[in-house]
Amino acid sequence: MAKDSKYMIIDGIRAEFTDEKNILQVIHKVGIHVPTFCYYSDMSIYGACRMCVVEDERGSVIASCSTPPRDRMVIRTNTSRLHDYRKMILELLLASHCRDCTICEKNGNCRLQMLAARYRLTDIRFPNTHPDRMIDDSSKAIVRDPSKCILCGDCVRMCNEVQHVGAIDFAGRGADMMVTPAFNRKIADTDCVNCGQCAAVCPTAAITIKKNLKAVWKALYEPDKRVVVQVAPAVRVAIGEEFGLKPGKNSIGKIFTALRMMGFDTIFDTSVGADLTIVEEAAELVRKLENGEKTYPEGNRFPLFTSCCPGWVRFVETKHPDLMPYVSTCKSPMEMFGAVIKEYYKAADKESGMETVSVAVMPCVAKKYEASREEFKRNNVPDVDYVITTKELIRMIKELGIQFNEIEPSSPDMPFSISSGAGVIFGVTGGVTEAALRHVAEKDNETLRQLEYSGVRGLEGVKVAEVEIGDRTLRIAVVNGLGNADDLIEKIRAGEEHFDFVEVMACPYGCIGGAGQPFGYQIVKEERAQGMYKADKSAIIKRSEENPVVSQLYETGVLKGKSHELLHVNYMKSVEE
Repeated sequence: MAKDSKYMIIDGIRAEFTDEKNILQVIHKVGIHVPTFCYYSDMSIYGACRMCVVEDERGSVIASCSTPPRDRMVIRTNTSRLHDYRKMILELLLASHCRDCTICEKNGNCRLQMLAARYRLTDIRFPNTHPDRMIDDSSKAIVRDPSKCILCGDCVRMCNEVQHVGAIDFAGRGADMMVTPAFNRKIADTDCVNCGQCAAVCPTAAITIKKNLKAVWKALYEPDKRVVVQVAPAVRVAIGEEFGLKPGKNSIGKIFTALRMMGFDTIFDTSVGADLTIVEEAAELVRKLENGEKTYPEGNRFPLFTSCCPGWVRFVETKHPDLMPYVSTCKSPMEMFGAVIKEYYKAADKESGMETVSVAVMPCVAKKYEASREEFKRNNVPDVDYVITTKELIRMIKELGIQFNEIEPSSPDMPFSISSGAGVIFGVTGGVTEAALRHVAEKDNETLRQLEYSGVRGLEGVKVAEVEIGDRTLRIAVVNGLGNADDLIEKIRAGEEHFDFVEVMACPYGCIGGAGQPFGYQIVKEERAQGMYKADKSAIIKRSEENPVVSQLYETGVLKGKSHELLHVNYMKSVEE
């Protein structure tokens, strides 16, 4: 042990520290969980809830989230005074909170409920002043219930600081304070991008994900409906956490089995749609590199931006509409596969009198909004009828009593039963870029190994890489989190940066951190990312164009002569309107 190392004494335990920003981080190192409502390490310190207070050696009560650690500092995290203090805070919160816990959306997963149980609150000394406020369900993605808000500010900081959207903020003062869009508008009337990250960090049920389960169950019970489901790549490495499996465990086989037990008629992997996306998007990149000066408003000043993420597309539409010509015209993997599925079953539906209902299981909340867009409807019929999140699928599994840990894995159905490793890694930030590079790079194992270490992997908010493709050097950026994307765009506009290709995912850490996934801190998302790359390593096919299902679709299948119609979209019309 180094003599000059800095340390604190926490509840009698020596805890060394180096670059920890606050006492709370040092406390976590010694295995003590101090309760919090408003603290997230990747957002600014707010210090509103005061649940994380500790006592120092002088008896002063200080907030551990906002106090930097000092060498040889002595603190206690659990005293009679602190215990009473925290219980008082909880009582005051519950005195103005809806207590219909058994029918609440977050029953069993609410931090307020958990802490009330932890501190054995069986009686509230204060009268219930629970406000009766209107529920806002105008959004396709989220539902706001202001009456369940505890004013922790998590959603506000996420929307403003991390995502740079600014759809919600504090309004009013004192007892009238609330979180709301400006002028108390409906959330659907704002520039909300439907990413759902506000709901992901909300500790209560003040903001939740909009559910589509009732409609899906209804379709499953109707005999004249052929219910087809696709499962996004990132779902496989997160769903098991709710059933006792380690984060990152690939559970796709068990997911397929569970879906069959629920009554889904045909089950596919969205990785097939990802393979289609790579073939189309890589071709679009090549065209831009060769003809960009002629075909784009400002030539090749701006890169080709990916279009897989609907939250990102919406962000460009609302905040940077002049960049829409540079957003790929490729549909997202979900929408590409949805169009292929509906087209594939069209003849059979007409002959049998059946109706194909297309369901997608996604880690992403913005997919609910995407599926409802007019651009993804043909003859006023959506290519994807319903989107449910990973958490909704978990609820369905539990509702049926399926013992997820005990069921045997199975495979996806024909005719779309094969996907590549490139399609699987779409679920992690940098995956789209790596898959595209595999497609245009030399087709040998050494190139694959080089791409693995090219700099596009990792969970950093912004990654920059230069990759040699033939006789050309491509400059690439991989971005996750809309705030990071916003900052990068400003650098490109100012001429400080130049890229050929930019991948953007709206959610921090990419789809593995989507708002529809079980909540997890960074270490959990790192394990999910490793699970995605392990799935890629075990895949027999590494490149999208080598997938025989993709080849068949283009050569003799439903994409023959119709690939552009089914796989591309024109967002510009909605922007111009």
